[in-house]
Amino acid sequence: MLVAVVSDERGGGELRPLDAAGRPTGPTEIVSDLAAAVASREAAEHPRWVWSTAGAVYPALLRAGVRVERCLDVELTEALLLGHAGRWGEPRSLAAAWARLSGLPVPPDPPPRPAAPPGHGQGALFDALPGPAGPGIDALTRVYEDQLARVAATEHPGRFRLLVAAESAGALIAVEMGVAGLPWRAEVHDAILAELLGEPSPVGGPPRRLAELAARIADAFGVRQLHADSPAELLKAFARAGVELPNTRAWVLRGVDHPAVPLVLEYKELYRIWTAHGWSWREQWVRDGRFQPEYVPGGVVSGRWATRGGGALQIPKVIRRAVVADPGWRLVVADAGQLEPRVLAAVSGDSRLAAAGGAGDLYAALARDSFAGDRARAKVALLGAMYGQTGGAAVPALAVLKRSYPTAFGYVEAAARTGEAGGLVRSWLGRTCPPGSAGFGDPDEVTDPDGAADRQSPRARAARSRGRFTRNFVIQATAAEWASTLLATLRAELAGTAAELVFFQHDEVIVHCPAAQAEAVAAAVGRSGERATALLFGDTPVRFPLDVSIVDCYADAA
Repeated sequence: MLVAVVSDERGGGELRPLDAAGRPTGPTEIVSDLAAAVASREAAEHPRWVWSTAGAVYPALLRAGVRVERCLDVELTEALLLGHAGRWGEPRSLAAAWARLSGLPVPPDPPPRPAAPPGHGQGALFDALPGPAGPGIDALTRVYEDQLARVAATEHPGRFRLLVAAESAGALIAVEMGVAGLPWRAEVHDAILAELLGEPSPVGGPPRRLAELAARIADAFGVRQLHADSPAELLKAFARAGVELPNTRAWVLRGVDHPAVPLVLEYKELYRIWTAHGWSWREQWVRDGRFQPEYVPGGVVSGRWATRGGGALQIPKVIRRAVVADPGWRLVVADAGQLEPRVLAAVSGDSRLAAAGGAGDLYAALARDSFAGDRARAKVALLGAMYGQTGGAAVPALAVLKRSYPTAFGYVEAAARTGEAGGLVRSWLGRTCPPGSAGFGDPDEVTDPDGAADRQSPRARAARSRGRFTRNFVIQATAAEWASTLLATLRAELAGTAAELVFFQHDEVIVHCPAAQAEAVAAAVGRSGERATALLFGDTPVRFPLDVSIVDCYADAA
């Protein structure tokens, strides 16, 4: 059963039952307490809720104690459909979709809200900004009906429906994880910072350890003072020492023989921790033992998640020591290893690579099959094929890969050639890459691992870089779909238990649960991975094993 829902600013809203084609099957119900109305129908009917976007409706329901089982997020669906039609980047809001259907001027999407740390006003973090009322329930149901027809017209409608369902489930999970928060021990965090950085400056400058390193760096260059956080000053200092560098990136510095280099590398690492996860960050983002960022499903063009504020997807390993389960609870941490190579094995139709993908260690299986037992060489070949590292030392390994697994090699090569010619490619479920004009795949977007771009014209460099982008897009976007489907399936497995999904990053998920439930949660994670594989790829010999750890502290996960 489907029920369309719109909310108003007073906590009320409208509900309308729909059939499978999106047509109304009953009158619209106007309610003054939307949370109560949704709770009643959820308990009695377990419908799939159709709304403009989960971020506008679900947070208020969740704060009222109402959790829903399923939804259809119209705005996320609109973005997928526009991309599929080659109209990537057009406004995706309900108002824009309704205007297109009505032949009216299409309004731009509203700008993203500024990131807001937890604390005063946290309850309204996801709420709609004040302004004129958006399109009503008539527009919502008409847009949804139109979307159903457009999904049915895609090349693989069954796959696309799974993509829409996983994306919509992700929208629910994002809100729930933002409300639940990641367990975070502020006192442990402060102890880590003191250990790494020393005491904070009483006047707001760099902490003691950074100040000491900056002085030692200046001494190594023979100057009285140097701002070690300034790339321009570092480049000038190296130049005065007779070392010309293109930039101060870590991989460039590691190739330089100068006494300042180890000091600069240490400074850069600690400076990043101080600015991104230091005392100021902790005071802003950790409240009542929880880190509560705002997650953005599909926030990256490949379908991977992003966050708005807090940098949740870039928590350094050393800082993970502050992520500690509550007393009597555990963290179940699951990580899908070798995800993208296994995706290539599943989607390419290469039976020999798929057979290797049935092993626990895909690279070792490839090594035994085609690389005389050399696992490192097998890994270089497979990653080179997926990421476009097709020159230099990778050439001999790639030749073996092409000869032994021609169908898999041809799959990513075809995606690259399509991109180089200016075409669009799709993931397994139908997510479509942005066009080159959107700025993805130009020479500045992807580094050239082979140095060949230096010998090409600007147009050839752009085509080569675009091909490298599309080559990986078909794999990375499909990997994101598998991970999203795993997450949606796991959410269903955990329904009705005390366990909470609290973190998701690319191919890693964390569940916070009572210690007595940890083993059951770990088993549920395994079943969810198997279910995600079956939903996407059917009866495939490729395995997608998950490394699962039950720990008190995130840093202790394998």
